[in-house]
Amino acid sequence: MKTRKILTLDDARTIAAAAEAEAVRNGWNVVIAIADHGGHLMWLQRLDDAPLMSVTVAPEKARACVHARRSSKLLEDMVNGGRTAGLHLPVQCIEGGEMIVVDGELVGAVGVSGVKPFEDAQVARAGIEAIGARCEF
Repeated sequence: MKTRKILTLDDARTIAAAAEAEAVRNGWNVVIAIADHGGHLMWLQRLDDAPLMSVTVAPEKARACVHARRSSKLLEDMVNGGRTAGLHLPVQCIEGGEMIVVDGELVGAVGVSGVKPFEDAQVARAGIEAIGARCEF
């Protein structure tokens, strides 16, 4: 049997608070979604005036990271680079999803939606950094 680190609800709260602070500091109305190591939603937060569609998109960005074991930007880059078969993947191929990696182990992901994709990713990374985790292996 393997022992693994898991993301706790307290971790999710810390990530969400830091991500929200980054979004508010920049005047960005976003949705923040945090998923566990299986891609299951642990936290969903919609800031005032965030686009309604982002309530669906943000969790899918987080789930994409967990299932693909890479940031959603890498999936987007794959499609933009001509691998259009990626459009048929059962995950969201849009930047704004970042993995949560602790001691080289994927423990979950953050998906953010509502502003430009690179801004979504900035918000997600700010949250992840708040627990001392990384966004890549």
